[in-house]
Amino acid sequence: MSDTSLASPRDFSATHDVVNESLGARIVLTLVAVAFLGLFLIMPLVVVFSEALKKGFGPYLASLADPDAVAAIELTLTVAAIAVPLNIVFGIAAAWAIAKFEFRGKSVLITLIDLPFSVSPVVSGLVYVLLFGAQGWFGPWLRAHGIEIIFALPGIVLATIFVTFPFVARELIPLMQQQGTQDEAAALTLGAGGFRTFLTVTLPNIRWGLLYGVLLCNARAMGEFGAVAVVSGHIRGLTNTMPLHVEILYNEYNFVAAFAVASLLALLALVTLAAKSILEWRYADAISGGGAH
Repeated sequence: MSDTSLASPRDFSATHDVVNESLGARIVLTLVAVAFLGLFLIMPLVVVFSEALKKGFGPYLASLADPDAVAAIELTLTVAAIAVPLNIVFGIAAAWAIAKFEFRGKSVLITLIDLPFSVSPVVSGLVYVLLFGAQGWFGPWLRAHGIEIIFALPGIVLATIFVTFPFVARELIPLMQQQGTQDEAAALTLGAGGFRTFLTVTLPNIRWGLLYGVLLCNARAMGEFGAVAVVSGHIRGLTNTMPLHVEILYNEYNFVAAFAVASLLALLALVTLAAKSILEWRYADAISGGGAH
């Protein structure tokens, strides 16, 4: 295999001039792209912040300090703090198994990892209700033992884990496959144990891909609406996450409070976008350099 076939898309575009459109065509394409960005990204952000601050900073801060809003923020952060680490463990284990070993059912595992991308979040939430709800398969047993899953924190966490678990694994699988097993084999030959090999060889090689996957996973966990809406019960101050709280406030025509909480989500999205841009450069270097950087 030649070096050209191993080059990253960024390297290929930098060394091969395959664009031969006229200047006018390039200007039109650029204007169309900018127009779409302005219409579908910039304008909604401007509307969110302008509506949130429509009555000044006082009402804006008061909306965020409202007990129900504080409870929604705390619940959102709590769910993310539980779901993301669990997805990290699953993502690393799944990527390690798929990239480093050959076993029966490997293709099935890869398909299952992609399942949340093809299943509606509302459907996934409904499945948990059918399993753990009062009339579900395990509902009577759970109720008899005083265990609450649906309309409580465990159900929200389960729904969030389902919709977010592909992100870490899907970032790590191609990176680990490209790196191969030579580094681990060398470490084992030198006497390192399996756990030490993972900490000193595998983990440093995948660190940028792992951080990138964690970033995407966390962003989806905090912004998830469909699956959480089904299992939460919309109990104000108890099971409402930030997206659900925004919906309730908007339906009550409390627009300033709704956009204030939405602006906080937008700020988190902007921070995520900035961190994503930084990690993309490091992740691209890790891919092109085989994880050596």
